[in-house]
Amino acid sequence: MTETYRPTARFLHWTVAAIVLCMIPAGLIMTTEGLPRPVQDTLFIFHKNAGVIVGLLMLVRLAYRGAHPPPPLPASVPDWQARIARLTHGLLYALLILMAVSGFVRVTAGGFPLEGWDALGLPRLPKMEAVGKAASSLHWATAMALIPLVLLHAGAALHHALVRRDGVFARMWPAAGR
Repeated sequence: MTETYRPTARFLHWTVAAIVLCMIPAGLIMTTEGLPRPVQDTLFIFHKNAGVIVGLLMLVRLAYRGAHPPPPLPASVPDWQARIARLTHGLLYALLILMAVSGFVRVTAGGFPLEGWDALGLPRLPKMEAVGKAASSLHWATAMALIPLVLLHAGAALHHALVRRDGVFARMWPAAGR
């Protein structure tokens, strides 16, 4: 049997995945022209605050992964697929962290509220519109790289689950190892 990820790794993976899969459409829709203001405000508040949560969870994931390396892939996975999987995972981690940081900079340097962060009295960047605009551009470009990467990752996982049935998907499934 293929070795599974630890419960903490699975929890962090699926929690981040669920939040990100909600944030992507919210982020794409919230800037739609003509959207009713209450809907737009709700989407912005959700997107900004969920981004902070994802950023924090990704830092926890990095620390956890450093302390608990992932189980090896089954020997049935060709070397080229294993290399692509490592590259994809590295890019997913990097892009998710970059999204969180650029979003935080966009909001705080842009002078916009970050409701959950502000309620805790945590420090913000001073208002610097040029920095906020640059962070906004970086945030958008990173999103445009992240979305196809998420689709590639999900497609590969489904390929392993439904076509190859080689246990790779089951390693991360929430019920794995039960």
